Amino acid sequence: MNLTHHNAYSIPIKKVVQLLDSDQNKGLSPHEATNRLSKYGENCLPQHVRKTKLQVLLEQLDNPILYILALAAVLTYFFGDLLETITVCIVIIITLLIGFFMELSALRSLELLRSIGQMECRVIRSGKIQKVPTTRVVPGDILMLGIGDVIAADIRLTDTENLEIKEGILTGESIPVSKHVKTLGQKLPTVEQKNMAFKGTIVSRGNGKGIVVATGPTTVLGNIQSLAASTEESGTPLDKKLNQLGRRLIYFTLAFIFPIILMGIWRGIDLIVMVEIGIALAVATIPEGLPVVVTIALARGMLRLSKKQVVIKRMEAVEVLGSITMVASDKTGTLTEDNMLVDTLAIDGNFFRPLHQNQKEWMEQKMNTNALEKLILTSTLCNDITLGTDRPYYDSIDLGLLQFVRQLGKDPERIRKKHPELYKIPFDENRKFMVTVNQMDSTSNAVFVKGAFEKIAPLCSREYREETIVPLKSLDAWRRSMEQMSSNGLRTIAMAYKTGQGTELKKEDLCNNLIFLGLVGFMDPARDDVKQIMDIYEKAGIRVVMMTGDHPKTAQKIAVDIGLLNLDEPQIALMEGNELERLDIKSPQSIKRLLGTKVFARVTPQQKLNLVTFFQKQNNVIGMFGDGVNDVPALIKSDIGIAMGKRGTEAAREAADIILKDDRFAAVALAIRQGRVIFDHIRQFLIYLLSCNLAEIIIVGVAALLNITSPLLPLQILFLNLVTDIFPALALGFGKGEDGVMEKPPRNTEDPIMTALHWKSTILYGLSITISVLGITIFSEYSLQLPPQQINNLAFYTLIIAQLLHVFNMPSRHAPFIHNEVTKNPWIWGAIVLSLGITLATYFIPVMARALSLVRISWSEMGWPLLFGGISLIVSQCLKRIGITC
Repeated sequence: MNLTHHNAYSIPIKKVVQLLDSDQNKGLSPHEATNRLSKYGENCLPQHVRKTKLQVLLEQLDNPILYILALAAVLTYFFGDLLETITVCIVIIITLLIGFFMELSALRSLELLRSIGQMECRVIRSGKIQKVPTTRVVPGDILMLGIGDVIAADIRLTDTENLEIKEGILTGESIPVSKHVKTLGQKLPTVEQKNMAFKGTIVSRGNGKGIVVATGPTTVLGNIQSLAASTEESGTPLDKKLNQLGRRLIYFTLAFIFPIILMGIWRGIDLIVMVEIGIALAVATIPEGLPVVVTIALARGMLRLSKKQVVIKRMEAVEVLGSITMVASDKTGTLTEDNMLVDTLAIDGNFFRPLHQNQKEWMEQKMNTNALEKLILTSTLCNDITLGTDRPYYDSIDLGLLQFVRQLGKDPERIRKKHPELYKIPFDENRKFMVTVNQMDSTSNAVFVKGAFEKIAPLCSREYREETIVPLKSLDAWRRSMEQMSSNGLRTIAMAYKTGQGTELKKEDLCNNLIFLGLVGFMDPARDDVKQIMDIYEKAGIRVVMMTGDHPKTAQKIAVDIGLLNLDEPQIALMEGNELERLDIKSPQSIKRLLGTKVFARVTPQQKLNLVTFFQKQNNVIGMFGDGVNDVPALIKSDIGIAMGKRGTEAAREAADIILKDDRFAAVALAIRQGRVIFDHIRQFLIYLLSCNLAEIIIVGVAALLNITSPLLPLQILFLNLVTDIFPALALGFGKGEDGVMEKPPRNTEDPIMTALHWKSTILYGLSITISVLGITIFSEYSLQLPPQQINNLAFYTLIIAQLLHVFNMPSRHAPFIHNEVTKNPWIWGAIVLSLGITLATYFIPVMARALSLVRISWSEMGWPLLFGGISLIVSQCLKRIGITC
């Protein structure tokens, strides 16, 4: 019998384990796992294949700019100008190498980011459970499954316990599929393979384990993606905007350069010279390095955030971050510490604070009461924490209950061994309670229930009152107790139970005629830093709403503590899930009501999804916090899904765009700031580069029209593009951003990269540089009466000075001239020194000087480029300060 990943479901478990040469209890050894990783490769899907350096280099050849330069080299060689041909070839090589190293740097940065945000799973190796990156899972591994896990590979199930898996990613069905371990027949479709679990699907209930039979491209999900591998990606919104901008620049180039060439020919300038000038201007017009510069800026921003425990999984998410107008957050663990400690009990109709300073006295007085005994049993047995294992995800309420039981001197493990579980109904966000059936002794069983008060109370007909079980007549009193605890900021749950003899406890009757035990209140204080972050969001024009399954009073108390609600704010700012269900969201009154609400309490996952959809339709860009399996739809639907790294499930982390490794709410403000800064830097890069290039085009065109000495020669333009343009432009992307970037309103996602104001600024800055260069050209020709080569050189040096000084025009007009993000950026100063150093080297190295047509100029004459270059900065600053430019 041969095993393939296609027939594992039809083979008995023992045979599957034998064929894979593994061990169901011990798994593989680390050495064997390493060998299989070399044999089968990493557990990656097709789109994550790493590019080689040769592939990156060859991709640089597919560049229209290189084609234009190659044409220039051929033409100069054809006309016998060997020196210029060699120079153009050197320019081609430099352009090729710059693109290669920039893209290689960006790709390596992205690979590093992918490794930082890599998912982990639990496997058994050498008999021990350990976490490994999902990419290192191999056939034969024994994979452990728990609620919230995203399954790392295709596995044949060997053990299941109430295991249900959502397979919508493969089948499109949203209903979870119950799994078992029984051997099935031959030739079954994927949807009927109930003893298999497939890569990319999500555990929604229960737990289990299985043996890996397929990884990476050989999985069912890998096969599906391989079929779609030939489909071209549509590109990110930023890519589309950049492509649109590039097309417009090409049209502008053709419309502007052809008249310049014709004008030069009409003046009698040599045809080859004008063709070379046209090619050089075409190269100058198109910022060919822009896509790679944008990638580097995004990757650097993502790496910077990763050092602050914020992992950005999708590069395009950084662009969206700068446009966020609303943050929708859960309460527990996001706005609060998620450290649930039992603070107050309400049993026998009385309040007790077991964790108060008089805890020992309380314990001595209350330990032997029947109500407390049953409450301890419910806390221990109706609990999803698996004792003695390292689970990556746990419920903080369950953990708090076990801590409480231990503090009372009880042993949860001993209690569970004494009362084994017979049946369980897991907690469900819609049902809002959990049920277990446990064996009490040889003749009786018991049902234990915990969950939301409003869901459990209607199921109860009796209660404990002064150590006696009596009919439930004090429901209103219990409700008042619950509201009092909730208004004190306690997260409150109810507990109930009942017993039965023999087979009396039928599944359909488990939740009828329960005995109400009491209430447990947990203290989960608001995070210390959240209130400060709320102020930052308010200044940034970002609205924050809370969406929680907690009681309204608890949610309201925390919202007041963090500054989301004011004490005197009307009740209309808070809404419960049942009211939301009744609203007609198409009516103007309902829309107004929803837009005025800041806290949504007792909401289900479906209601969270509906709210996200509603707010998006109101032109909001939403960042959504989530941590559980049931948050996945809302995380996917939101513009930016944000998952908790510590307490979040694998499913939530897989669906999210951002993972907060330390679960800090404040970290998202850092990410939003970085998104805004990066987009600002992209705009600065464009304004700087396009205004410099525009100046070069206008200078050559006007010189040809006025019949004056040409201020720029073809190779000089290419030199400017490689030196004084690109280095300062790159350095702009390394800045930390303006101090007030989070005091501006969010950017509209519909706005183009370059708005009308940015285009106006680009044109005016370009004209400022043009005035300086044409000014020194006319001054040198008519006042100083210098020979043509010296006039050209002074204009060339003036343009270099003007372009290097132009970088100081990039901060916003509200920023001071001396102390701003550009002047504080050491990379800017390094770029200026490097550019001046290269320029000085070309002046003193004879071969380079001849290629650029440079001649000796006296030191006194060199003062003129400094003067005229400085004039362009003064003019630009005047335009900025009076509000004409940005």
